[in-house]
Amino acid sequence: MKYLETYSNDPEYNLAFEEYCFRHLPLENDEYFFLWQNGPAVIIGKNQNAYQEVNDDYVSEHNLKVVRRITGGGAVYHDLGNLNFSFVTKTRENQTIDFKRYYIPIINALEKIGVKAELSGRNDVTIDGQKCIGASQSVWQGRVLSNGCILFDVRLEELSKALNVRKEKLESKGVKSVRARVTNIKPHLKRDISVADFKAELLKAIFELEGQEPVEYKLSESELEGVKKIYAERFSLKEWNYGASPKAEYSHYERFPIGSIEVFFNVKNAKIFDLKIHGDFFGTKDVAEIEKLLEGCEYEKNAVSAKLADADLKAYFGTIEIDELVDLFFR
Repeated sequence: MKYLETYSNDPEYNLAFEEYCFRHLPLENDEYFFLWQNGPAVIIGKNQNAYQEVNDDYVSEHNLKVVRRITGGGAVYHDLGNLNFSFVTKTRENQTIDFKRYYIPIINALEKIGVKAELSGRNDVTIDGQKCIGASQSVWQGRVLSNGCILFDVRLEELSKALNVRKEKLESKGVKSVRARVTNIKPHLKRDISVADFKAELLKAIFELEGQEPVEYKLSESELEGVKKIYAERFSLKEWNYGASPKAEYSHYERFPIGSIEVFFNVKNAKIFDLKIHGDFFGTKDVAEIEKLLEGCEYEKNAVSAKLADADLKAYFGTIEIDELVDLFFR
């Protein structure tokens, strides 16, 4: 395994760097790991509705960037007290979402520097029941991007103000506020260290667990041009980061074990049109394919079920039954 450096705190550039490495770096002989930091920003999941997830007044007032990543999951707040990690690897036996494979090295590395953390739920790491790490993942053409944010010394009050979190999500975690649900790692350390020291120690611990010395892979000039191209064409654009706010006559929301799903659609002449599906679910396929599949479908349970019968719903949403998804359209 090699390690990478972005040499930037710009969230738009860093997410472009991450996507380029995921899609283009050679995986024949090596896999990759990197730790990176963003300036103040809200990072939203691939399938989320930015207008619902972000406190837009607060974001505008404090000049926070809002950036959409290419992996699923929920919205997170970043600042320079936050340390992000990314693994770029080959798939193993099958192309499915698997957080444990990438969390265990992080948890073991934290233990080496004195922090006792544990896996919790579908994609969280907690200390004494409070979340300190959240992760997301994407699988594409035999490659896996597994990324996450580590709350080391984040301004937690800013985090709670920048995000809009549905009460259903908080209730599913048994808490009443975002602030009550999360914790920084720094207070749990037995010694006072900076985020830069923490980054260096975590990087060293990860590679020790691999039985290796850290060796940097430096992107070539042509590879860096590829990063800049993705930045210019996607992550620097509001059209990508915010997307269009769904304008629909009907919207139905449900929180499942695999995450939240919300459908927005219009009904014209008893048929479904303008369907958009949002949520913090994880999948290996693009949910836009389901939107296209149901466009123009008769607005009737059996008709929707028939359209979805041959679709691999797990690949789009995770483990969900067809009846659960169909029922969501008829609340």
